[in-house]
Amino acid sequence: MKVSVVTPNFNGEKFLKTFFESLDNDSECIGEVIIVDNGSEDNSRQFIKGSSFDFPVVIIENSENLGFAPAVNQGIRSAKYEYIFSLNNDTEVEKGSIKQMLDLISSQEDIFSVQAKMLQYDNKDLIDDAGDEYNLLAWTKKTGENHQSGEYSKVKEIFSSCAGAALYKKSVLEELGMFDDNFFAYMEDVDLALRSKISGYRNLLCPQAIVYHIGSATSGSRYNEFKVRLAARNNVWVVYKNIPVPLKILNFIFLFLGFFIKYVFFLRKGFGPVYISGIREGLSTRDRIAKTKFKSQNSINYLKLEYRLIINTIKFLKR
Repeated sequence: MKVSVVTPNFNGEKFLKTFFESLDNDSECIGEVIIVDNGSEDNSRQFIKGSSFDFPVVIIENSENLGFAPAVNQGIRSAKYEYIFSLNNDTEVEKGSIKQMLDLISSQEDIFSVQAKMLQYDNKDLIDDAGDEYNLLAWTKKTGENHQSGEYSKVKEIFSSCAGAALYKKSVLEELGMFDDNFFAYMEDVDLALRSKISGYRNLLCPQAIVYHIGSATSGSRYNEFKVRLAARNNVWVVYKNIPVPLKILNFIFLFLGFFIKYVFFLRKGFGPVYISGIREGLSTRDRIAKTKFKSQNSINYLKLEYRLIINTIKFLKR
């Protein structure tokens, strides 16, 4: 079994040497590396074209920055292999990790995705992301962030795999409709995870697979106007797109509180108006988002989804 590595790149030349050297360590599991360059103005393309690797490298060259979701979709469509390793360019993959992920994702048919345990690049004992969770407040939370790596040593089901280091089945991606191009960046993997759970698939953490992650390499910081606005807009789209009307009504008070508390949080950080503009954009443009069609055969999956959201909310409130 081999994977197609799919990596968007935007002015990431400074990361590419480490990125490719780490992939060389797992070259026996790699069928191809697809770099989707989003109009880089540095020497990223020249570096790749002037280097030699132990696997084929394909460069898809865009004239502008199309965003994360459209770029990954471009790579998926051109991929030759069933397993798609969506990987950020600001990462270093530990030797043997891809084999561990392949063994896990191929072990059962209902597994859609497997996420590597992402550790902080500058403090390799601490977790960056061990799977993303989502709750009734419409909040996404990185599992294990800033905890010791050893605290997460067993395979476990997670709500969503972070697309920065996740292995997907291409056939299921095509069944679900892949990432939503409208999202550009942020929340696109949670949207995909919701659709996968509605269809009865599972997402797992593979703690034996280690990926070191620098983080915010393209957007520049944890909080900035670009990220706050897009994340707010996309969060509105996630709820609108995936949660059926009866569950929206049932969970309305939690959703309202979640968005309001987020507004207060960003107001204190100086991004209140930006967050509100993102919410307004999400509401005013929601009609351009294709809603996930309700299918009666998925009714039990909606109930399981609601239960998971309730449990995640209780866990969060107990912190």
